[in-house]
Amino acid sequence: MERRSSFPALIFIAIALAGSALTYGVYGSVGPTASIATFVVTIVIAGFVARAIRVASAWERAVVLRLGKFRGLRGAGLFGIVPIVDTIPYWIDIRVITSSFKAEKTLTKDTVPVDVDAVLFWKVVDAEKAALAVADYRAAINWAAQTALRDVIGKTLLADMLEGRQRMSLDLRQIIDAQTESWGVSVLSVEVRDINIPAGLQDAMSMQAQAERERQARVILGDSERQIAEKFGEAAKTYANDPTALHLRAMNMLYEGLKQNATIVLVPSSAVESMQLGTIAGITGMAAELNQQAQPTRH
Repeated sequence: MERRSSFPALIFIAIALAGSALTYGVYGSVGPTASIATFVVTIVIAGFVARAIRVASAWERAVVLRLGKFRGLRGAGLFGIVPIVDTIPYWIDIRVITSSFKAEKTLTKDTVPVDVDAVLFWKVVDAEKAALAVADYRAAINWAAQTALRDVIGKTLLADMLEGRQRMSLDLRQIIDAQTESWGVSVLSVEVRDINIPAGLQDAMSMQAQAERERQARVILGDSERQIAEKFGEAAKTYANDPTALHLRAMNMLYEGLKQNATIVLVPSSAVESMQLGTIAGITGMAAELNQQAQPTRH
């Protein structure tokens, strides 16, 4: 990447001013011809020195060509070149660079069109290769990333893509890094940001997820009822061998029911006799008494 710097211009202006001042001081009384000649020589020297001195930032490397042949890398800091003979066609940035890329309407392995957005983190590790092995390494990296993304999408099922973004990002990094290694570029990581699927498919997946949750709820409910039935069976065996425990349990159940709703209590006559709850009149009287005790509380 080429870039312009104001440092050579400043050097040119400084040398030109210094030369002008020197010319005026030395040749001011000699004559205008000598003054003009000296000034022209000063301008030429200033231009030569300004083109010879370069400054590279800490994150830059300058690619120097001498008569078209690779001479070397310069930077960071102050360095010099031979004007006219040496040229600097590229300034390579060696910092970590982020590039966003996407794939639109790309079919997955199960023929579902998706839009995928991703971010690529990369850096130049060999500035010579980045300058000489590829014409425009930034554009080449971008195209390589898009091609790799489409290739990975076409080999991946939609369910695996939605559930395994980390695996997909790792596959992308390996594919892109293998292709850009010869360009002097190292891919640090790839992050898949978003996966967009058609709206109709989103609704279908939502209905499927809801149906699956309902199925699981019914399975859990059925398992709970089975466990309750097993516990009732165990309790029935215990009560069958212990009539007193059955009687106490029946009285407790009746008492709890009357406490919660003492207005109407339905107890089958067979249950009254089998559970030894006493007479119907006794139960009715107990319900009435509990109802009277609950009246002040309600008001």
